[in-house]
Amino acid sequence: MDVKLETRAVPQVDSDALVIVGFEGTPPQAAAADQIQELYDSGEFSGKALEIAILHRPAGLKAKRLVLAGGGKRDKFDAAELRKLTGAVVRSLKSKGVRAITLALEEPFRSDDFVASAVEGAVLADLENDRYKTDPKKNEKQVESFAVLGGSQAGVDRGRVIAEAQNFSRDLANEPANVLTPMVLAEHAKKMAAEFGLECEVLDQDRMRQLGMGALLGVAQGSAEPPALIVIRYKPASAPKSKDHLGLIGKGVTFDTGGISIKPSEGMEKMRYDMAGGAAVLGAMRAIAQIKPSIPVTALVPTVENMPGSKAQRPGDIVTSLSGKTVEVLNTDAEGRLILIDALTYAQRLGCTHLVDAATLTGAIVVALGSVNVGAFTNNEAFLNKLLAAAKVEGEKTWQLPMDEEYKELLKSSFADLHNIGGRSGGSITAAWFIRDFVGETPWVHLDIAGTAWLDDAKPYMAKGATGVGLRTFVRLAESW
Repeated sequence: MDVKLETRAVPQVDSDALVIVGFEGTPPQAAAADQIQELYDSGEFSGKALEIAILHRPAGLKAKRLVLAGGGKRDKFDAAELRKLTGAVVRSLKSKGVRAITLALEEPFRSDDFVASAVEGAVLADLENDRYKTDPKKNEKQVESFAVLGGSQAGVDRGRVIAEAQNFSRDLANEPANVLTPMVLAEHAKKMAAEFGLECEVLDQDRMRQLGMGALLGVAQGSAEPPALIVIRYKPASAPKSKDHLGLIGKGVTFDTGGISIKPSEGMEKMRYDMAGGAAVLGAMRAIAQIKPSIPVTALVPTVENMPGSKAQRPGDIVTSLSGKTVEVLNTDAEGRLILIDALTYAQRLGCTHLVDAATLTGAIVVALGSVNVGAFTNNEAFLNKLLAAAKVEGEKTWQLPMDEEYKELLKSSFADLHNIGGRSGGSITAAWFIRDFVGETPWVHLDIAGTAWLDDAKPYMAKGATGVGLRTFVRLAESW
């Protein structure tokens, strides 16, 4: 899709579809005003969120169609709502064979953030997860161009960079596990890093064994596919003003059977997205390389396959992590936290002063928050507030959960320093406490994205499958440091 800024006046825009936003109770003041008023008066269009109405051959316009897009209540309309609305419009018009779309924004909604969100919505909506379908007609309906009238080129460029990075992440997480193995994920990371001028290092199994990453390697030992630890570094062009160094760590389990503590068969096919945290981190680095924040950022993606092979880790096994602490593995399906702790320890050794990890970690977070909010945990309220501010700007709903000391007691082991699960109660919190035990006093935020990283059904603005959640928050966090 070609994304661009439109500079012509509304009546002169020659497009297959000219889109304007209409709000509840307030018809937009635009060309074809009488026709628009008729739609409101008849109830055919009311301005409710994501509502769409089409006028063909609108009076006074060169555009073939005038599309009214519902913004809901005007006082609650923000950039996040515009992102969804633009996506819904693109997917709706795409299904009708429309190839060129222009969005005309009113004056209050022409800031860079609104323009970027509009572009993001369009580009994200255009992604279809049909790569492996052989239907020859699947590419017949394509949107060739999306333009924004009103705003700046900077807003358009930012939106394109973020959305293309998010689609990169979504593509990775949508790949089937027979195609995307840990080493293939590492190759994708290398290729991306080379394309965007980032440093990339991949630690193989032998190197991790030399370092002593027993927690990560314990998870990997049941699979014929070798593990890897992907490390990607961004360095700002000029010397940073502080010693802060942001570390982004993403869980990269390319397929999770649960290991010996095997999962139920129902829904297991979705476990290819158990590397969505890693995908979001890689995509964030792709965008960060182009947006160029002033803080150094290092991304680490521990990537493994969790399989019940003949050499698989057993319940009751005790492993020694990179930190030197020992872990009794009570449940091999609680594997994400095991690979994260070695990556977090290594991130600190690389000089990261602030850590954020993202992982599809627990089913408990889905029970607690559903598919609406990311669960957030921290050992440093000031750092979390920075991240929550970034998430709010980007429309990625995030909710803090408690980390009272009493929860840590559930992880005590009789045979090792701690065990890797804390029972059924407070599962997402005890998982976060397990990870926290390995970061010490380093400011740290853990994001449990298990409920938000995948859409079981398509939304009006996005296809079924991986969402790329977390990426926009990471980029905004680095950019606003």
